[in-house]
Amino acid sequence: MSKTALLFAGQGAQVVGMGKDLAEHSATTKAWFDRANATLGYDLTSICFSGPEVELTKTEHAQPGIFLVSWAAFEVLKERVPLLSFQATAGLSLGEFTALTAAGAMTFEEGLKVVRQRGRFMQEACAATQGGMAAIIGLDEAATREVCAEAGVVLANLNCPGQLVISGATEKMAPACALAKAKGAMRALPLTVAGAYHSPLMASAQPKLEAELAHVTLRPPAVPVIANVTAQPHEGPAAIRARLVEQVTSPVRWEESMRYLVAQGFTRFIELGPGRALSGFMKRINKTVQILNVEDLATLEATAKALAN
Repeated sequence: MSKTALLFAGQGAQVVGMGKDLAEHSATTKAWFDRANATLGYDLTSICFSGPEVELTKTEHAQPGIFLVSWAAFEVLKERVPLLSFQATAGLSLGEFTALTAAGAMTFEEGLKVVRQRGRFMQEACAATQGGMAAIIGLDEAATREVCAEAGVVLANLNCPGQLVISGATEKMAPACALAKAKGAMRALPLTVAGAYHSPLMASAQPKLEAELAHVTLRPPAVPVIANVTAQPHEGPAAIRARLVEQVTSPVRWEESMRYLVAQGFTRFIELGPGRALSGFMKRINKTVQILNVEDLATLEATAKALAN
């Protein structure tokens, strides 16, 4: 019997219109969007569906927006495939909160509210610092770590072979990119982000998030949830809180997380939420596993059909 893991999108996946056709074709999905608006006290749905893009890309809207659309994709897939079974979850950065929610560690309302606050805290940290990020394409981890050490930046995301992300002070990013190219990187691309995520420049968000998580009733997950910080399954509620706070300034060990799941016998991965970045990473990590995704009506139908076979 094949083992299935659910993967949840991270920040950067947001796109105006996300979730709209799912809500238009499923009363259950529309109800989740209405519930999100009521929980937050503002119209997040219209920002997801209609933008404007400048509003959707704000961290305080992008993070709960992606959480909501990813959750809606999860719920509509369960509705479409009543016998859906999964044995683990994982999520990229903010997606880790969605993964924990899907595994029953927190309620939808708790997850949505804490992700909204996390987005606000990170936005505040970005405003208080001058930071940026860059994707390093075609350079291995060891060489990228050399770049980080020499340029005074940090490794923020280890996504897949040949795609790493560095993070740090704005004035250090251009020299770091130049150094990466000098060491053989095919490309070093500055990313359009508000700040230096997963770096020490985000440290001011940590005590605020810790205080917010103290109000959340965390439960042991029903299935293993892979932590970004350790690339291993989360442990009990206290450890979950600690890892989620650490995650703000720690690198996302995504490739290692996926390799852990493959080593545990997982052969099917379903990406839930906007975009297909995680599916793209998995194709670079392991070409033998089945990769499905749900982000709109077309991908819902295709995934439901694949799961029926």
